[in-house]
Amino acid sequence: MDERVLPPPSAALVVADARRALAEDFGNGDVTADLLPARAHAHARVIAREAAVICGRPWFEACFRELDPDVRIDWHIDDGGRVAADASVCDIRGVSRALVGAERSALNFLQTLSGTATVAAQFADAVRGTRATILDTRKTLPGMRLAQKYAVRCGGASNHRIGLFDAILIKENHIAAAGSLTAAVGAARARHPDLLLEVEVENFAELDAALAARVDRIMLDEFSLDAIRRAVVHVAGRVKLEVSGSVSLDRVRVLAETGVDYISVGALTKHVRAIDFSMRVTL
Repeated sequence: MDERVLPPPSAALVVADARRALAEDFGNGDVTADLLPARAHAHARVIAREAAVICGRPWFEACFRELDPDVRIDWHIDDGGRVAADASVCDIRGVSRALVGAERSALNFLQTLSGTATVAAQFADAVRGTRATILDTRKTLPGMRLAQKYAVRCGGASNHRIGLFDAILIKENHIAAAGSLTAAVGAARARHPDLLLEVEVENFAELDAALAARVDRIMLDEFSLDAIRRAVVHVAGRVKLEVSGSVSLDRVRVLAETGVDYISVGALTKHVRAIDFSMRVTL
């Protein structure tokens, strides 16, 4: 079965995220922006201070539109596009108070989601030409899962399950609680026959049990490189194989060349390093 793919984020979700961010920043009001003339307009430009894959335009725009519905934002790059250091990302024209008031929240979305997209692109680029697909995980910032999973797609990687509701991933604790891998798979199939069913295995005995249970995908957790190669030969295409655990950028190509189908990387969304953007206002 193919990897999970999410639709673009809904406008309602984006607006809700933007309103939450602005409420957190504004509190009872922007006491600094209150010093500016109420009707004054200005122009601002956003610059990427480092090379990046851009992501976050809907959230960025929503922050400004909440304060100035008539704001004009002219983008020079789409989400998923790559920019060089010091490239102009967009120009903004609107009410001065709105521009400076929304600046931080808007840039927070842009820098965080572009950071995720940029890392996703690095991993996707690293395995290009192999059969492996880079997947994200559920290790996302609380409240920002759909946004980060969108960013992963903008970077050219793919989404694993959205949450606990849309696919089954049986791990060691589920197996222990159910009594055996076979019992856990049987219960899952009986309750949710239409969902993707994946089992995490830690050794070849569990791998054989998962094969016998005819699951949709098997996750090789913390297998050595040699063990992964042997598992690919052993499975011989009977089921899709996923690798997880200790996946770094300098190791991912070697993992992909073993012939596995998927490589899940928690670092795409867990180890967030924001991209440096700068916004400058002119009258």
